[in-house]
Amino acid sequence: MAESSNTVINYSYEEIPDLSGKYALVTGANQGLGYSTTLGLVSHGAHVTLGCRTEAKANKAIEQLHKDVVERFPHSKAAAQIAKGHRLPLEFLQLDLNDLKKTQKSAQEYISRGLPLHILVNNSGIGNEPWKLSADGIEVHFAVNHLGHFVFTNALLDRLKESQPSRIVVVSSLAYQYLPEDRFDISKINDETVGSPMTRYGRSKLANILFSNALARRLAGSQVRVNSIHPGFVDTSMARVAISASDEDTKALFAKYPNQPFLTPDQGALTQLYVATSPDIVKNDIRGRYFVPIAEEQGLNSKALDVDLQEQLWAYSEKIVKEKIQK
Repeated sequence: MAESSNTVINYSYEEIPDLSGKYALVTGANQGLGYSTTLGLVSHGAHVTLGCRTEAKANKAIEQLHKDVVERFPHSKAAAQIAKGHRLPLEFLQLDLNDLKKTQKSAQEYISRGLPLHILVNNSGIGNEPWKLSADGIEVHFAVNHLGHFVFTNALLDRLKESQPSRIVVVSSLAYQYLPEDRFDISKINDETVGSPMTRYGRSKLANILFSNALARRLAGSQVRVNSIHPGFVDTSMARVAISASDEDTKALFAKYPNQPFLTPDQGALTQLYVATSPDIVKNDIRGRYFVPIAEEQGLNSKALDVDLQEQLWAYSEKIVKEKIQK
């Protein structure tokens, strides 16, 4: 991978506006992109809820966030609050996207706290996992990366509407272009013989974009804006596992982008922070779009733009969720 210095930067932490009075929720907030996203939000005044699997990991991240705000943003209002002995507005929400019932309960728990919700960043995800099923018996990439966020977002949708103007950021990947078959075949999601870890990951990332665009269409006319992003090739634990993978599909993906800049988590988070915070999104009524590093809009391929496929996935997701949550 190339160094990140060649990346065109269209957004910076200094450009994030004052977020005082804004409430955000970031999934997978304790590390990597999620941590950097949380840092960008809280350092500019937002109240941020960290959606994480364990409280211990969230609390460790919260302590580090206090240190990083002072070090990275010493002249911010947030740093001034810390200097006065105040704690930052950060809190933990237990979230296990591997289990749909638990995911729905987590959304209900957030709602029960009586907090508004202006920014939802669906950041959490897994990649390049060997074949296994989720707690609900669904291929794990599809279950965690798509269905978990499908349940979580829909359960929070009324609160997002009540809080509008609000935003939903769906973190996808350019891997959406790599499927285990020529087309998105819903009937083969739980077929172990189809695809590799990378192509199953790609299928889940295509599902993220299909969901994002279908949701944006449903929210047309509202002040809830939904967009999806590719953060780039980012130096995270998930990326390091992918790079070391030996399957041919993973090798082929990285071979196709030999000069793609390798970003730090702070750099990688800027695209989702742009979609989550930039005044441009409201000013230009940006919704149902897809952005790549850093904060650059990019067109999607025909599969991602297929409205029929978006609706098929939505119907299938609703059916599976109903079966699993109500059983």
